[in-house]
Amino acid sequence: MRKNSKTQLISHENSIRKSNELSMAKLNHGLSLNQMQLLAFSIFSTQQNGVTEFHKADFEKKFKLTKYNTEDAIKDSDRVTSVKFSTADLENEEFKFWNVFMGMSYKKGHFKFEWNPRMIPHILNLKEKYITTDLSIASKFKSSFSWTLYDFIKAHHGYWHKLVTKRDLMQLFGVENIKTYVENTAQFKRAVLDVAIAEINAHTELDIRYNVEKEGRAISGFDLIWSNGPKLSSATKKQIKEIQSILDIVFEDMFQYININDEDDRQRAIKLIREIESMREFTGEPICITKEKADDLIKKAVWNFREMNRLLEKNHRPVSEKSVKKVKFYNWLEDRG
Repeated sequence: MRKNSKTQLISHENSIRKSNELSMAKLNHGLSLNQMQLLAFSIFSTQQNGVTEFHKADFEKKFKLTKYNTEDAIKDSDRVTSVKFSTADLENEEFKFWNVFMGMSYKKGHFKFEWNPRMIPHILNLKEKYITTDLSIASKFKSSFSWTLYDFIKAHHGYWHKLVTKRDLMQLFGVENIKTYVENTAQFKRAVLDVAIAEINAHTELDIRYNVEKEGRAISGFDLIWSNGPKLSSATKKQIKEIQSILDIVFEDMFQYININDEDDRQRAIKLIREIESMREFTGEPICITKEKADDLIKKAVWNFREMNRLLEKNHRPVSEKSVKKVKFYNWLEDRG
């Protein structure tokens, strides 16, 4: 596997996992971008709480969609529920097909999908040979071709290149019946392959390029070549909430700290408050810091918080009941660790 320097922050809370077999099964074949998103969000919902149902508003928020109306839901659900899982071994004259979903329902913005039981092992209880896709990254794709190629390459874990015939690549993208692309490879490259590669290179940890393979003067295939950048774990929502909770309680009782009589202690308290206030920039959406960075911020904020309350006690100022409870809570966590 080749490496590059594109560091990518991965949110495991916002990711879906699929078995390698499922990632290679061309589930996205012929789907529009919205339909791919609907299929991915069905997997996401199932992996979050074991129930494949969700509200349209949550789906729209996840992928930053606007005006996703009932007509869109009907068209996309009809297409997604017709998706099949397929495997083929033409050399041994063997192939298999089965439906991904048994059915679905929709009522006033509420989706409910029912998986084919054969699919469950491919999205739940995964222990080996699976890929992880962060939906906050995939949601940046504007082309369905980008999502298709991203899945395809991630499923080839351990590889650094893959030679694919023009015919197979067109089938992967679901454009093998578009006459313009069949007859004009340059147009296929410009409108499909180059678009997908440009988006993946712009938004993900992958860096992709390709060499063309020729038979005579005609292009017969493409050697896809890629490298992976280092992936760091994003801070969790729980960590960000913890930082925010410390900010809230400190600023709720801020005046008791800045009204300390002793000048040196008052200035010390103000400095500690400003250090905690500087952490506010890390509490917004989207989460932009690593798990380790969040841990460091929490430890720093807790230390400042305790020091501020120590200054209150030193100056014989009353500490709020909420502050006392919070200090005891953090002391318990520290003792427990």
